[in-house]
Amino acid sequence: MVSVQSKTVWIKRQQCPCGDWKCFVTYEGDTNETNVGSRLIKNDSFPTETMISPYVGMVFKSDDEAFDYYGNFARKNGFSIRKERSRLSPQLGVYKRDFVCYRSGFAPARKKQIGEHQRERKSVRCGCDSKMYLSKEIVDGVSQWYVVQFSNVHNHELLEDDQVRLLPAYRKIHEADQERILLLSKAGFPIHRIVKVLELEKGIQGGHLSFLERDVRNFIQTRKRIVQESDALLAERREIDTVDLLEACRTSKEADPYFVYDVAFDENDRVENVAWSCGDSVHAYDMFGDVVYFDSTYRSMNYGLSFGAWLGINNHGKILFFGCALLQDENPRSFAWALQAFLRFMKGRCPQTIITDIDPGLREAITSELPNTKHFISLYNMMPRISTWFSLPLGPRFPEFKYEFEELCRLKGTDEFEFRWNNMVSHFGINSDKHIALLFSLRMCWALPYTRGCFLARMDSTSYWKSVDVFLKGVIETQTCLRGFLEQMGLVSHCKMQSHEEAQFMHLKTCLPIEEHARSILTPFAFNAVQQEMVLAMEYAASEMSDGSHIVRHFKKVDGEHLVIWVPEDEQIHCSCKAFESTGILCRHALRVLLLKNYFQIPSKYLLNRWRQEESSSVLRYGEQSNLKNSDEWYREFNLLTGTLFSEAALTKERSDFVRRELTEELTRLVGQVREMPAVDEVGMDIITLSPTNVL
Repeated sequence: MVSVQSKTVWIKRQQCPCGDWKCFVTYEGDTNETNVGSRLIKNDSFPTETMISPYVGMVFKSDDEAFDYYGNFARKNGFSIRKERSRLSPQLGVYKRDFVCYRSGFAPARKKQIGEHQRERKSVRCGCDSKMYLSKEIVDGVSQWYVVQFSNVHNHELLEDDQVRLLPAYRKIHEADQERILLLSKAGFPIHRIVKVLELEKGIQGGHLSFLERDVRNFIQTRKRIVQESDALLAERREIDTVDLLEACRTSKEADPYFVYDVAFDENDRVENVAWSCGDSVHAYDMFGDVVYFDSTYRSMNYGLSFGAWLGINNHGKILFFGCALLQDENPRSFAWALQAFLRFMKGRCPQTIITDIDPGLREAITSELPNTKHFISLYNMMPRISTWFSLPLGPRFPEFKYEFEELCRLKGTDEFEFRWNNMVSHFGINSDKHIALLFSLRMCWALPYTRGCFLARMDSTSYWKSVDVFLKGVIETQTCLRGFLEQMGLVSHCKMQSHEEAQFMHLKTCLPIEEHARSILTPFAFNAVQQEMVLAMEYAASEMSDGSHIVRHFKKVDGEHLVIWVPEDEQIHCSCKAFESTGILCRHALRVLLLKNYFQIPSKYLLNRWRQEESSSVLRYGEQSNLKNSDEWYREFNLLTGTLFSEAALTKERSDFVRRELTEELTRLVGQVREMPAVDEVGMDIITLSPTNVL
């Protein structure tokens, strides 16, 4: 629990999906250590062999950098430091800093009250004169800190390495250890048992943690006090912000009839779950809702709510926002409610595939609410957990394990997968590991032998997942309240649907008629994928079998052949790699057979609508909202214009430039005609704010 802040703090879920409260997962790079003592212990920036003693005239970029350097120097020499004095000026701000030995000065005499009986505690201060004084100067507009005095003369004994770590300045509990301590304390572990568990998990000797048992006790007591003081304030803030969020939902519904939201209340009539989706998102789902990614990895520290977002991909390979939810709990019941709400928003249309993180509770909800939807677990999100789970138990054998695991993910047959899985588990001696059991129980959702042919619309690429991470972090890190969260997501959805891909010239690489045909129909994103497969198809040889099927193999590779079945009567082609079933793009093996059969065009059924060049969906959206007279004629004219011009633009660079000019002029004329149309039901034409120059 954290103190009440003006900014909402979101963190990634750190509880292990295996369900065992003793297991804990952290994400590398998510923690941001700001405590000086933690930095000195955790990140030794100045190795012994390169660190030199501070000297007069030494320059630092900031006073914090100087303090870190002096602190590392002090620890390596058997003492610790503290900040003593600073001086302030209106022009420079803080311009002088004094850092001294922890035993500098003398403790002031304390006056006892009458009748007071308190134990006399001996002070560690003995008037040590070790110090480092700094002064700030502005050089060419840049602030620099200079050492103006330095002394390393002590009037007390310096400590050895095994003693200096026990000084208060260095006895800091790292953030990951704090979470672990709180988890064990909540489970009823006594203090001494918590310390023992941490020692065993870190693989260190007893008494060699970076903190003492009393530090653990003080930390737990302090945290409990903070929880007691802040729980009431946080509960009040959450209730106020939740009411504000529901009011914002009602306001959005009045402004946009296509906006949808749902809310669930608990037994005390308090808001438990909230979900919503914008009109533009619902419209985008109609076109690109075949594959949905549900991200549920973020949780608010302030509100105790988990954030779930439904995302997709459009025909240009860009992220689409379909909707989101704020959930009280991360259990099958809450996930089931979120899925039910999402289906209501999308008029009961289930996605063909749903992609999620590894979570048994979410898996249970999907099985219940989306029985006909294929569930796929992203390897991109799962691999960091593999490192967290097995790097410590396996030690130096972990790289070998990781290599074997990745090889298993790429196998073809399920029988071979299970045989090699059992061998791997026995070889590394992890038969009884609960994470291995979890992975094997969910193998049908992540292992390629079981998921091959599952339609993913190219959402399993690393570039897409990185874009999702950037997108979610950008939304999460800018929010200060729940209402702002809703407004931000609505703005994101609107901008995504308003954005237009620039018409671009697509070069031919093979000069084959089949390539030119694909270029005239597909978006640049999809055409680039087809074109890459066409180029690689040239490296394969196809041998026709007696039954009419073909064996396709690379001209250099002995193994790795693929079976391609071609049915000329129905123009059907199937490859054993099932790349088309997964991506909607024909593979190199199937293209090689089509070329062998002298095809000049790709059969229409293998040019999916989701990858074709489409008219401006935002213009259609505005036309639906406006309920315009004669809109059908206007749409037909617009579609004819854009379809013709975009086809022309793909042929040559000169035509692409020409299309840019012509389409701008034609859109200006068409939008002008629409603005002059009479309004229906007092809906004015000012809502059409499309700028023709933004279409290209």
